[in-house]
Amino acid sequence: MHTADVTEELARRVVAAAGKALNVDLRPEQALIQASPRDGVDYQGNLAMSLGKRLGRPPREVAEAIAGALELDGIADPPEVAGPGFLNFVLRKEWLETRTAGLLGDPRLGVPETTGPRRIALDYSSPNVAKEMHVGHLRTTVIGDALARLLRFAGHEVLPHNHLGDWGTPFGMLIEHLLDVPAGHRAIADLDAFYREARQKFDSDEGFATRARERVVLLQSGDEETLAVWRELVAESTRHFDEVYALLGISLTDQDIYGESFYNPYLAAVVDDLEKAGLTEVSDGAVCVFPDGFRNREGDRLPLIVRKRDGGYGYAATDLATVRYWTAERGATDLLYVVGAPQAQHFAMLFAVCRAAGWLTGHAEHIGFGTVLGADGKTMRTRSGDTVKLADLLTEAVTQAAAVVAERSELDAAGQAEVARAVGIGAVKYADLSGDRERDYVFAWDRMLAKEGNTSVYLQYAYARTRSILRKAGGLPDGTDVLLEAPAERALALKLLRFGEALKAATDGYAPHKLCTYLYETAVSFSRFFEECPVLKASSPSLRASRLRLTTLTSHTLALGLSLLGIEAPDQL
Repeated sequence: MHTADVTEELARRVVAAAGKALNVDLRPEQALIQASPRDGVDYQGNLAMSLGKRLGRPPREVAEAIAGALELDGIADPPEVAGPGFLNFVLRKEWLETRTAGLLGDPRLGVPETTGPRRIALDYSSPNVAKEMHVGHLRTTVIGDALARLLRFAGHEVLPHNHLGDWGTPFGMLIEHLLDVPAGHRAIADLDAFYREARQKFDSDEGFATRARERVVLLQSGDEETLAVWRELVAESTRHFDEVYALLGISLTDQDIYGESFYNPYLAAVVDDLEKAGLTEVSDGAVCVFPDGFRNREGDRLPLIVRKRDGGYGYAATDLATVRYWTAERGATDLLYVVGAPQAQHFAMLFAVCRAAGWLTGHAEHIGFGTVLGADGKTMRTRSGDTVKLADLLTEAVTQAAAVVAERSELDAAGQAEVARAVGIGAVKYADLSGDRERDYVFAWDRMLAKEGNTSVYLQYAYARTRSILRKAGGLPDGTDVLLEAPAERALALKLLRFGEALKAATDGYAPHKLCTYLYETAVSFSRFFEECPVLKASSPSLRASRLRLTTLTSHTLALGLSLLGIEAPDQL
């Protein structure tokens, strides 16, 4: 048994006891074992309630029968039957000590890799070429990167794809505007300003607008001069994206870029396949698919427009081609899309069409998220009403963090600058990840950079404290014995053993906030342990060594947990 699988082990034993005492065949997850929030109870099982209804017997009677047949082999004391039929478990001290000691030296901290690895295509970030990344790209980028880390740690193969908006009608305008600049002077210092200039010329100069429309035709027909300028635009934008990703600590690379242009050669085949499958209808001159079950408020069927009336393709066609490519050509077993919540219906329709076409037989999920709000509760914008550039936001985060770090840091200027970057970027990412992703959240510097409460700064300070203690101790003593004499020691050990449970919940539910909550609770447990249980001045050498081992495990747990969220943990603050 892996050291972190306390819940699973108790569940297996409970269903075995139920089978023996009540002659029922159950799966471990039906035991409903979960960590208990009650003081004095470590885990609770709620099986008797559902099983009592199924058997027509009082739940408490069912719980007592299960308790009487349980074989716990020293893991826990015999369970208390409480209330209407809860099974309350308290883990035995000796078992806890042994299991906690077993975590030492294990880089995975007792967390097993999955026995059924998946090949997961993960779509996230997806900014638009010739436009700077803004605050609206923050959540998809940060959440997507955290999920990629969690899924890889679990043992899955992750195929990230950054679906750049790099094709379509606006590029005629942008390319034509760039062609007006002499070839030797085409560096684009400000992408947003460049886009605005092109749009202004398109709206005010009919001659330019005509040339721009003609340029779209040349682009889509593969004209080499046009494609060369288009590549300049893509390369300049990619350089900007890479700078933001580097500052934000995002693992996406240029090899992960699969822009809309990549899928362009597949679009005609998408339409052909759908027509051959009998899924298309012509509506107002456009080729559409009307998936079953999707209607507007008036009861009319909702279309997914595959090819427009003018023969062009919209983003729905590209999204269909994307599913077809990643399942058929890349062998993805799962498709995950980290895209804002307003796109929920689009993805539901997309998946329905792809299943009907036979392109999608595995798991597909839209991982939606809410909006970043300003202090006024509205979508976050600058004072002038413009969208906040992501690069500016991150630069401000580092500046704000520098002031926080300078208050109590003993590092030199270079060290403080490096820590300020880790603290500032960590604060932005943690504020995004620590709440339920489906909800909006208000962006507030004072709360994000607070040294107390559920913030990355609090976690980073807790980690730095563990490193300081271990430096002062001069290293970890030989041996692995862990002694849990004080309540705070036991509470910390129990929390450390639950790392795997937290990771599983965060990974399976695509819910990084569950890992954040666990790490915060771990840091709080360590703080209480530090206050109540002297480490360096413990009453005996064996107790000192044990407490150093608990400190080491806490240090490793915080560092690993933060790294899986994409957040750095500096050794010193």
